[in-house]
Amino acid sequence: MITTADGLRLESERRGSGPAVVLAHGITADLDEQGLFGCLADRLVAAGFSVLRFSFRGHGRSDGAPRDMTIAGERLDLAAAVEAEGGPVSIVASSFGAVSTTLSLPELPVSSVVLWQPVLDLRGTFLDPSLARARALYEDKTPLREKGYLDIEGRFQLGRRLFEEFAELDPLTAFLAADVPALVVHGDADEHISFTVARDAAARRPRTDWHPVAGDGHGFRVSASEVVDVTVRWLSRQTT
Repeated sequence: MITTADGLRLESERRGSGPAVVLAHGITADLDEQGLFGCLADRLVAAGFSVLRFSFRGHGRSDGAPRDMTIAGERLDLAAAVEAEGGPVSIVASSFGAVSTTLSLPELPVSSVVLWQPVLDLRGTFLDPSLARARALYEDKTPLREKGYLDIEGRFQLGRRLFEEFAELDPLTAFLAADVPALVVHGDADEHISFTVARDAAARRPRTDWHPVAGDGHGFRVSASEVVDVTVRWLSRQTT
């Protein structure tokens, strides 16, 4: 378990030895990231890395209620995970995990970052969704007004304060301002998070590699092995 600065205990797993990699999952997932992080951890450990997986507050077996989760809280969780590794780390952040990661880059000892299908445009994803799948999940804010949270198909509850943060915070600007080496991986058929925003961010940012995944949507259900392969190869190059 990892304990955060505000006293919450986070489910975690650490394996291997060598350069440290912290894995930050998405908004309806946990430290497994729908199985992707388990596969990635296996490959990274075999390649000589130490890997720390954890579940953000309100996820998995970590403390906290889902509807109380906020970006500010997730930044505390990520800081605790990085601190637990005791030195510079690489971060692999999937989907919503990219939000706390990019916003925290100025204050954490991060040597490199990999963003899988990253949420970089909070407004275009949650407040005024631009893609059909996101519109189906987030466009109707009636439950948020009436109950104080929006239920995502029984998988997670997004609270009112979180939606306020969506209007206040800008992970894209934070990512563009940071100077750590980065790899961005995104499926060109992502129905949930904008491929175009990710592609354009990678093109605008120095020391950033871009890997589009042809024909795959959110979650990399078709191309998981490709995504893991390119991530391990890229991180291995950062340590040589």
